[in-house]
Amino acid sequence: MTGIETREDWVRGRLSGRGPVVARFLSLAAAPTFAVMALIAAMAPADMICGAMQGPLSLQGMVPMYALMSAFHLAPWLRLFR
Repeated sequence: MTGIETREDWVRGRLSGRGPVVARFLSLAAAPTFAVMALIAAMAPADMICGAMQGPLSLQGMVPMYALMSAFHLAPWLRLFR
């Protein structure tokens, strides 16, 4: 062996064939994680997060960003329940 390996060989060696399982778990973990982050950002006092928030219904800030990210990452959950 020359010590040079491809990325696929490295991943296969590190994950021992569990790559698809890990990828599926990570895809399912994204939407709930962002939803929880949106709830935390919504319930936290404004001075703790960012002083630039305009109001609770504003489209600026962290809450709408996390909510949109959660919505965009719902595809694996929809495929799971389809």
